[in-house]
Amino acid sequence: MLTSVSMRVCAVLLASFCTGLVGAQEDDRTVRVFLFAGQSNMVGSDSKVKDVHRFPPFAGLEKTQKKVRFSYCIGREDKSKSDGWVALQPVNDVVGPELSFARRVTRHIKAPIAIIKCAAGGTHLGGDWNPDRPSGFEMYPLTLKWIRTALADLDRRKIRYRIEGFMWHQGENDMFQGDYMPNYGKNLKNFLARWRRDLATPDLKFYIGELCTKTIWGMDLRPRMYAISLGQKEVCREDPLAEYVPTSHVGVEIGGGVGLHYHYGTLGQLEHGVNYADAYLRTIGKSRGETRTLKAWPYKKGSKVKLFVLAGHRNMEGERAFVQELGKLKGSARLLRDNHRIAYKYSLGGGYKVSKGWEPLGPAGCYDTFGPELSFGAAIMAELRENIAIAKFTHSGTQVIDWTPEGSMAKSRNIYPRFIAFVRDSIKELADQGHDVELAGIFYHLGENDMSFSPYRKKAPERLASIVAQSRKDLGLRRLRWFVSQQPPTDDKRVNGIDITAALEKVASADEHLIHTRAFDLPKQEQKLVITTAGIVTLGEVIAENYLKLR
Repeated sequence: MLTSVSMRVCAVLLASFCTGLVGAQEDDRTVRVFLFAGQSNMVGSDSKVKDVHRFPPFAGLEKTQKKVRFSYCIGREDKSKSDGWVALQPVNDVVGPELSFARRVTRHIKAPIAIIKCAAGGTHLGGDWNPDRPSGFEMYPLTLKWIRTALADLDRRKIRYRIEGFMWHQGENDMFQGDYMPNYGKNLKNFLARWRRDLATPDLKFYIGELCTKTIWGMDLRPRMYAISLGQKEVCREDPLAEYVPTSHVGVEIGGGVGLHYHYGTLGQLEHGVNYADAYLRTIGKSRGETRTLKAWPYKKGSKVKLFVLAGHRNMEGERAFVQELGKLKGSARLLRDNHRIAYKYSLGGGYKVSKGWEPLGPAGCYDTFGPELSFGAAIMAELRENIAIAKFTHSGTQVIDWTPEGSMAKSRNIYPRFIAFVRDSIKELADQGHDVELAGIFYHLGENDMSFSPYRKKAPERLASIVAQSRKDLGLRRLRWFVSQQPPTDDKRVNGIDITAALEKVASADEHLIHTRAFDLPKQEQKLVITTAGIVTLGEVIAENYLKLR
């Protein structure tokens, strides 16, 4: 644990570093060099260039970015290598985070950028990437040589450059090694120190990507993933030039059967790169937060306000509902416009994106996405002549266990306290405006991720009941209504023996204030679990209709 003195020293070092970086932004000629390294999720495994067009916010990233220099060495036995510097492009028809990173960064800075990437799936920090005793594919010395060679080429051409940041995503394989897992933090600390020494860059900033937690491994291997995350976070707490970059909330391809184990896939890789870019842009003072403010407070002082709390995982967050597609849906273009008659606040991705107070209801997702709150709000407002406000709390990277009061041994993933605090704060903020606040209900879309893993699918009804019961106690509302929506669960022989729908209906039948909704007639979606744009609009309407029937 850091002492108060150590914390002050870190703060001073970080402030000095950031001041230097921000000042250096005035130089728009020096090439900014970014280093990308790690294992399969840095390679871009299980992604496909041909699928980029399916995700409108990232259209065009399958094409070459001619103004961005790129040097790469990717793979293990059969390595793909660039012949010197080339223009940034996909390699081997897969999508790496560098593609969206580059586009995001170049839209915010004038200086040219270059990317050097070395990555190989199935490699270990404790072995392959070990600076002192590299084993296996000896990734550390290989990458160091590759970087030095690429930089030497810039020197020969008299191109002025500086190394700007190091993006690292790795750790899935170390959690399977007895010695590597508990020593991940120690090994990572040494790894960062050696790069700074060997590249003669004592102020090199590192961006450490969080492991993906919404896949099967996020459930089955929860203790192991947690151990790696503790090591990563420890380093980022102690090192003022290391930043932990949340990525567990990004999209994940489902694939066949019950789903992928640990790879993000196409959409996740593209969002992964945006996360790195935003972290870097914040460092240099170039982040541009959205400004969505209410034109005027929409409710008369002293009036009553009905507060609707929406909560859940990937589909309540709106993982694959894109604003670019919303305008093309018949009758849905109106949802693109901010509704200043409904005050809206949110916390998305477990706090990755949080509203600036109360905003008008409108699209506000992390990646040009939106959730069922838009159509829900429109449907409620069309029927009620009362003041309504909406507060939404989601984390698409969670499972139901993370929402329970007890949580799991992975304490940092327990979001129940934050959820309850969010609800309390929302009520208090409205009350402080002079309103009589009625919590109309909590509208929870059941964890989709749990449906693909037998132990979690089986436990979901029991865990849901515990969340509902404790929330009523903690909020002092013993009759608080919970509206729990459920989409068709994963259809696979490995999990079909668990009748999750019947089990949920049994829980609801024993609780008059828990209303279960089958959202089984949604528009066709591309993959299991993940509802796309038209489905998210319909889901909001279904949830609203269920409430209006019972009001």
